[in-house]
Amino acid sequence: MRCVQPAALIGALLACAGIAPAPSIVWQDEFDGPAGATFDHAKWTADTGGNGFGNQEREFYTTRAENVSLDGNGHLVITARVDSGNTCWYGPCLYSSARLKTQGVFAHAYGRFEARIKIPRGQGLWPAWWMLGDNIESVGWPGSGEIDVMENIGREPGIVHGTAHGPGYSGGAGIGRPDTLSHGAYADDFHVFAVVWHPQEIRWSVDGHLYHRLTPANLPSGATWVFDHPFFLLLNVAVGGGWPGDPNAATTFPQQMVVDYVRVYNDP
Repeated sequence: MRCVQPAALIGALLACAGIAPAPSIVWQDEFDGPAGATFDHAKWTADTGGNGFGNQEREFYTTRAENVSLDGNGHLVITARVDSGNTCWYGPCLYSSARLKTQGVFAHAYGRFEARIKIPRGQGLWPAWWMLGDNIESVGWPGSGEIDVMENIGREPGIVHGTAHGPGYSGGAGIGRPDTLSHGAYADDFHVFAVVWHPQEIRWSVDGHLYHRLTPANLPSGATWVFDHPFFLLLNVAVGGGWPGDPNAATTFPQQMVVDYVRVYNDP
């Protein structure tokens, strides 16, 4: 007699009833830990330095606690601050911040990728929750592909952007769309920023509201769909750069991006 495992039996019953099985978490970070603790090095690595990262950014990324740490209440806090103790591509740095990534420790293709985040505010701030193809070291960018789940530039407090980049549709030609709040600023509260990624489709949402969809048919003529392999995750707060511009006299520091969780679900 062949035994049926409970999970398989439940799945079969749901299928017979025409009910899609609930997605299961394949990776997550809930950022539990004492205040001041560093991020989980089994789940995240970090980029450091002040080379501008291809965007003429003004910050120096560090792993110091004053730039990235847990708050003791189940949150990761990335703090951008005025900091002149380092050297950047343009000379003495003006700011420091942090940029975490899962490159080398976790990458995944397809499913639901979501994070609950409260973003910082102010001209020149550039918070982002995004993904890069894990083959970037061999094929480079934009051949690796990039999925920006959420980007905000401080001069647009009520707008976030969801964008995809690939060969023939990168940088300013990335295929994206904004989502605009009916009132207030995204920095006023937490929001859930997510993409649902299938082999031939990517969908962006904020707090469950779908606002952007991309398929191979949306690409420029002759462009390649490169969203067919695992991607790794990134969280960062840039300061300055070609898109947001520099902070001005009205920008206050320090500014924080507070992350409640990051979760990756399978593609049921």
